[in-house]
Amino acid sequence: MRVLVTGGAGFIGSHLVDALVERGDEVTVVDDLSTGRREFISEAARLLEHDIRGPFETDADIVFHLAAQADVGTSVERPAFDAEVNVVGTVNVLEAARGAGAAVVFSSTGGAIYGDVASPASEDAPLSLAMP
Repeated sequence: MRVLVTGGAGFIGSHLVDALVERGDEVTVVDDLSTGRREFISEAARLLEHDIRGPFETDADIVFHLAAQADVGTSVERPAFDAEVNVVGTVNVLEAARGAGAAVVFSSTGGAIYGDVASPASEDAPLSLAMP
């Protein structure tokens, strides 16, 4: 299967890429390396160094969308930048997936929706509505 992972050079993305490569998928990582690291990416994966704020094309069957501007301080100090990455960037990922006829688009929210917790949060854990 051809798989695209945005944010594949980050912590979560690189582990996903490793699992996909291990199961035999053809993996392309889209990452601008602003927070991710090239050395985190499996040598078996192809890297497209690209900022998702700009359009791109893919031939993937499945898209995992993990690229994001996730720093709370940045989102408060630079809300337009945050929106460019997280809103416009997501639209570009969705358009690339649609162009390829990708069957699945997966987006991770990270752990911010659960707030500060004492132990790992499960998917049915209560959500935090607190604002920073």
